[in-house]
Amino acid sequence: MNNTVDFELLSIVAPAFNEEDVIQAFYERTCRVLEKLDLASEIVFINDGSTDRTLEILLKLKKEDSRISIVDLSRNFGKEIALTAGLDHAKGCVAIPIDVDLQDPPELIQDMIVEWRKGYDVVYATRNQRHGENWLKKTTAQLFYRLMRVIGGRAAIPENTGDFRLMNRKALDAFQKMRERHRFLKGLFSVIGFKQTSVVYDRDPRFAGTTKWNYWRLWNLSIEGITSFTTAPLKAATYFGLLVAVLSLSLAVWTIYKTVVYGDPVAGYPSLMTAVLFLGSIQLIALGIIGEYLGRIFNETKQRPLYYLQDVFESNPNSREPINLSTNSDRLDRSS
Repeated sequence: MNNTVDFELLSIVAPAFNEEDVIQAFYERTCRVLEKLDLASEIVFINDGSTDRTLEILLKLKKEDSRISIVDLSRNFGKEIALTAGLDHAKGCVAIPIDVDLQDPPELIQDMIVEWRKGYDVVYATRNQRHGENWLKKTTAQLFYRLMRVIGGRAAIPENTGDFRLMNRKALDAFQKMRERHRFLKGLFSVIGFKQTSVVYDRDPRFAGTTKWNYWRLWNLSIEGITSFTTAPLKAATYFGLLVAVLSLSLAVWTIYKTVVYGDPVAGYPSLMTAVLFLGSIQLIALGIIGEYLGRIFNETKQRPLYYLQDVFESNPNSREPINLSTNSDRLDRSS
């Protein structure tokens, strides 16, 4: 975790996994934005175990621009962990996480800086339009955000808001204190609170390459978000179990009443099997929910590091001249 803070520095934090087709365009477009700002800047790239030419391209860019910092992870840890590693190594008084696929426009950084200078600690980007996404993805995303707002309570996640945001050092330091292994960053960003505002933008289609977020990964992320952010599923299982118990008791009373008063025969095999299978499925669902939470408790008790570092190539934000690359092979981040 970075302990040196430059109070006149802006840190752009960009995780990358197999993004060789888009890194150059992202860098050039971001640099055009940074040149218009009156802040010194650095760009912290995180190579999340890429198997293509991503790291090679990043090293080439660093030779040309010493403002670039590269955090090279030992393997692919996933976007949530990679972004955490980048924020850990950000040196600036403000940090802006952003994806390199250019769906989130770097030009919005200028608007974020304006809001930050008004006194806001966090400025998050809210999507007005989601171009390049089909109706199914838009609909499921909208339903997910609404669900999270309902179960999130006081720390509800803003709707249509991702990781693209500005955080000042106070908010960033608060975020870095949360070191749980199962990380749902949108939820963690909401938990820290502070004075927040939003800027609205239209999300563009991906510039190049293919998305790493298929429906299966999005589904797993939603499960991660729900179970990491709230205990609502456990409460729902409890309340549903109570409801089924009341209905079952009512049905038993009604069955006894009909048999005694009217002499009606007790329902036979089909109704019995339906009741058994229904109750059995409810029990398995409840056990599955408990298992999800129990698995997370198990992983947290092991207290393993969030990530391992292969190399770190530090930036020199005060100079555009090439600097010598420092290699720290097999370094281990043991922050907890």
